[in-house]
Amino acid sequence: MTQGDGSHIKTDHKNEYIPPSSPLYLHPSESPNLSLSQIIFDGDNYQLWADAVRNGLDAKNKLSFIEGTVKKPVIKEGEAETLESVAWRQCNAMVKAWLRNAIHPKLHPSIAFSESVVEIWKELRDRYSSGNAPRVHQLKSDLNECKQGKNQSVVEYYTQLKALWDELSNYSKVPPCTCGAAAEMLKEREEEKVHQFLMGLDGGLYGNIRSNLLMEDEVPALSRAYALILREERHRAVTKAKEEPIEAAMAAKVIGDSTTEGDSTSVIRCTFCNKLWHTEDKCWEKMRIQGRGRGRGRNGGRGKGGETWWLQPD
Repeated sequence: MTQGDGSHIKTDHKNEYIPPSSPLYLHPSESPNLSLSQIIFDGDNYQLWADAVRNGLDAKNKLSFIEGTVKKPVIKEGEAETLESVAWRQCNAMVKAWLRNAIHPKLHPSIAFSESVVEIWKELRDRYSSGNAPRVHQLKSDLNECKQGKNQSVVEYYTQLKALWDELSNYSKVPPCTCGAAAEMLKEREEEKVHQFLMGLDGGLYGNIRSNLLMEDEVPALSRAYALILREERHRAVTKAKEEPIEAAMAAKVIGDSTTEGDSTSVIRCTFCNKLWHTEDKCWEKMRIQGRGRGRGRNGGRGKGGETWWLQPD
């Protein structure tokens, strides 16, 4: 059997080929070094990893190999391999290499001697997908503690929440039904997401708009709440950008009016009383204290002409 023009596999003696629509077809650009996902399975992130790998295999039309729907062709003893059996063997080896690339090297020995992809997938699923209760508990705890950080944008905060929601939904799926209960459950989940999103926002920045949204007759859709909060954030950013040059100009003027002769950028501070806007030689507090220390003379603390000398500068 030889490789043809790159679009199908042919045998040397028969006009047979594997069509590109078949899961047994391998494109010439596909190699064992291909990476199905940037997420590497390390033993603790099975659900997230499995979803990414399934998506990658589905894009390659190889999802049926881990699902076991493409069976290995049976070759009777003494018979030559058929086109389908060779193609299955090649595809199985290729998908095994792809899975190995998506698994941390420390876990390679546990799958090294599995012959088929479906065996590897079933073993990993049975070993790591059970016991979801601790992970579900951790996800719900993370959702309750998820708050918008001081310097965190609305987009970053929402993305953090979205990742938790999506992973949690993989563990708790709503079963399909025709009675309408599933639709009610989905609606309730969406409303819960809205409350989680609004509760975690920075109250100092978005407290007013959050109160307005919660005072509506019905809980707003998550997309609408997110759009309104994002609009408010952008409005604040534009307003701040306009105010900053004005504040900078005013600060420069104050600093310019209150600097010493030798320093054009620092604010004047008295070295005696540690207060702003004057120097020690003009410090009223120092002059008042020095005036008290001189004592009273025969004029009861008054100099010639009746001035109160301990309250006046020398």
